[in-house]
Amino acid sequence: MTNQQQIPFLDLITPHRELEEELASIFRQALSTAGFIGGSMVEQFEKDFAHFCDAEFCVGVGSGTDALRFALIASGLEPEDIVITVPNTFIATTEAISQAGGQIEFVEVDERTYNIDPQRLAEYLDTKCSFDTASGQLTHRQSGRFVRAIIPVHLYGQMADMDPILELASRYNLVVIEDACQAHGAQYFSRKHDRWFKAGSMGRAAAFSFYPGKNLGACGEAGAVTTNDAEVARKIRMIRDHGQAKKYYHDIEGYNGRLDAIQAGFLSVKLRHLEEWNIKRRQAAARYRELFARTSHEAVPPYEPSWSKAVYHLYVVRCAERDALRSALEREGIGTGIHYPIPLHLQKAYESLGYKEGDFAIAERAARQIVSLPMFPTLSAEQQAMVVEGVQRATALRMPEHAAVE
Repeated sequence: MTNQQQIPFLDLITPHRELEEELASIFRQALSTAGFIGGSMVEQFEKDFAHFCDAEFCVGVGSGTDALRFALIASGLEPEDIVITVPNTFIATTEAISQAGGQIEFVEVDERTYNIDPQRLAEYLDTKCSFDTASGQLTHRQSGRFVRAIIPVHLYGQMADMDPILELASRYNLVVIEDACQAHGAQYFSRKHDRWFKAGSMGRAAAFSFYPGKNLGACGEAGAVTTNDAEVARKIRMIRDHGQAKKYYHDIEGYNGRLDAIQAGFLSVKLRHLEEWNIKRRQAAARYRELFARTSHEAVPPYEPSWSKAVYHLYVVRCAERDALRSALEREGIGTGIHYPIPLHLQKAYESLGYKEGDFAIAERAARQIVSLPMFPTLSAEQQAMVVEGVQRATALRMPEHAAVE
């Protein structure tokens, strides 16, 4: 191959070409009605996406960050309240916490799924916090702040282990807000309820991003909150629109975080294809798994527990010589990505939190080793074979000297 990219990391062009006329009709409809903010297209998308997520309500907003911030505010987060999440996520997760007035606390992740480790969460709540049964308040011993919420991040399109998380939340009177920004359509089998649940239907509320590269992506910025709580939905509708209960009557101070009608229309068109696209992603993941099982290589494929139906927003493998692998694949014209190279507790933006290297060894080790391989619905079996062959060529010769992971 030449240096020209033969297999892209992500293909956003093909689906838009296939849907071009439907998407153009949305634009023409908006032009003919001048319905650019709110209105029937937003309401229809909200209805359809709530149904898709098996949730009672959906509120469209301007971005996934807005969705998470507004969900925290509407769920009663008070200034200085602690919100617990993971260090290996995009910074929007923690931006939403701090911008809603909360304090960030991190918990370590599971070695195999990269999602929050319920056992580590339990240890944090048991050893670092005190629960007052009379008031129902959980207090962080060192700071004296109230612990108010947990944000499990459904990373890379796979849901966190929600049963134990929700049980802990119930025990300590905490709110659970799902960060489902990468998990549109992902499912979780609840052993407690003996059935499957969709991402966005299990917590007090859930945040979704429709950034263009997501499984369900807009043609610009967009987001949504799903919830089964009518009061939370009501509050978010006000928060997104300058705190208005009705036009020019402001019950609270809010934000300008509305979903554009054109983006809502685009999302409605794409939503009709999302289930099929997710099936194709799962099929591609299964092909990767089979191909990797046949070859000698140093890369460790993703782990999917029996209780999970992931939608593979990203297909992330681990390799001790990650940077060398990326360089070798780039030379063969194969696109890759890293999600994410520096855990949040080590980012300059959060130096004031006082974390140091070694505080979350699993997340740090993963950050050094993870690489995202090409993954999109139209990824062909031939392209995947070329990717796996490239991984094998780049890593097989080093296997005697290097373990797959530290």
